[in-house]
Amino acid sequence: MTVRSLEGVGTTPLAGVGTVVWYEDDGELGDPPDPATVDPKTERERFASAQEQAVAELEREREQTADAVGEEEAAVFDAHAQFVEDPQLADGVEAAIDDGLPAEHAVYEALGEHVDRFESMDGRMAERADDLRDVRDRLVRILTDGERVDLGALPEDAVLLAERLTPSDTAALDPERVAGFATATGGRTSHAAIFARSLAIPAVVGVGDDLHGIEDGATVVVDGERGLVTTNPDEETRARAAETDTADVIERSVETADGKPVEVAANLGTPAEIEGAVARGADGVGLLRTEFLFMDREAPPSEDEQREAYESVLSAFPDDRVVVRTLDVGGDKPIPYLDAPDEENPFLGERGVRRSLGPDADLFETQLRALLRAAGSEHGDGLAVMFPLVSTVGELEAALDAVERVAGDLEDEGIEYATPELGAMIETPAGALVADELGARVDFLSIGTNDLAQYVMAAARDNDRVAALHDPAHPAVLRAIRRTVEAGHAHDCWVGMCGEMAGDPAYTELLVGLGLDELSMSAVTAPAVKAGVAATDSQDASDLAARALAASTKDQVTDIVTNTQ
Repeated sequence: MTVRSLEGVGTTPLAGVGTVVWYEDDGELGDPPDPATVDPKTERERFASAQEQAVAELEREREQTADAVGEEEAAVFDAHAQFVEDPQLADGVEAAIDDGLPAEHAVYEALGEHVDRFESMDGRMAERADDLRDVRDRLVRILTDGERVDLGALPEDAVLLAERLTPSDTAALDPERVAGFATATGGRTSHAAIFARSLAIPAVVGVGDDLHGIEDGATVVVDGERGLVTTNPDEETRARAAETDTADVIERSVETADGKPVEVAANLGTPAEIEGAVARGADGVGLLRTEFLFMDREAPPSEDEQREAYESVLSAFPDDRVVVRTLDVGGDKPIPYLDAPDEENPFLGERGVRRSLGPDADLFETQLRALLRAAGSEHGDGLAVMFPLVSTVGELEAALDAVERVAGDLEDEGIEYATPELGAMIETPAGALVADELGARVDFLSIGTNDLAQYVMAAARDNDRVAALHDPAHPAVLRAIRRTVEAGHAHDCWVGMCGEMAGDPAYTELLVGLGLDELSMSAVTAPAVKAGVAATDSQDASDLAARALAASTKDQVTDIVTNTQ
């Protein structure tokens, strides 16, 4: 049989071999009934009930996704829940009901207009249509008592093919059973792509209509590194896929081809992710999100409970650095037992270190005591602590003063402790602009590109209307990164990056060229990024970065990066 390869966008530097299972769930409805037979009052009640059920489902899926993929990725379900409860959505649906449609048809019509509009746009705006379609189909399924396809129960070694996969579809996949997936639509920044990377599932998206020519039951290779879906694979193709799965892990630290060391660490959101990070050769932890200790409970964790958790992570990486971010909540990341105010714009509100220095000062002190005690433990030399959303020198100095006070208290109490490396997380334009002042006061700076891009571009991460602007490869964001790196190095600070951009192998050479000392990411992409670092010449990377920094547009940056690969 003829070997045939279809080209798409690879999302995960892994390959898998398996048997095709087609997933088709268009959610389309038949013709609506005669309007004279529709009771608007009843249909409004059905819609309201469906909204409640949808939000309950989303809350459950959010918790499951947070455990399997991570808190940050799970936030997409919060956005979906907000959209389900959006008054404008309700107005549109109820208007359609008043025109004589039953609730399911009214939902399909009201959201369908938004889906069509986003699908007609380019880039990430088009990808956001998947989120709206996910919300629409969920409500329609509930209203029609439809059964949900259990994607978590696919046969072993299944390769799932679909026109598209929604966030909830992708989050339901079991990485232990699925050999990979491919979709006709979608791009590198779609939720399906992001979840595939986090779940270590080989995946290719955006293959196009030719994907539909592959029949159910066919044997295929999904090569997420090269962006290929190959039918009837020969032995050579199968062997290459097997090598991709196992040979990429580099357990040692790496340096560029001309000898510049670059640490490749893992972002962790729960202790369950430790094993995967170690298995994929991560050089320690570049971002330990401590929110897992505080969520899904009725009271904050004790000092001893926190210390034990931090020591547990440190012991898993005895020879490496573990960067712990102090509690980063508030605004869009509330904790029920904390007194968080309702804010008109939570992204610009009381969050991160602002809460730690304000209403959560007691919580902050307890966390610092636990961290300093962990730093004094057997593997505590590797501990580094960073403060989130630092925008001013005053905030950083207040946080450092708190560390000094806690150290003094522990000293007075005769409790063993040590002061770890201390750093600031650069996530705002203000932080980048005063990075020289911040760098003079700490041991390291770590750039969170997800929020930095949001604030530099004034484009909320989860707002579909401005999603195209939210791109860390925009020249404006690159210049903020470069400024931060230069400012940090001027004060002998090491400078890392823990945003999603760090884990995209397509940007590895660019980031090396911008001068980053550490790249931290979802563990699944650590092997590919390590390989990218080892293959990079630092002078070539510097030249690439200079061209990207001089670019006027995001598209020009993309051309520069793509044409060097």
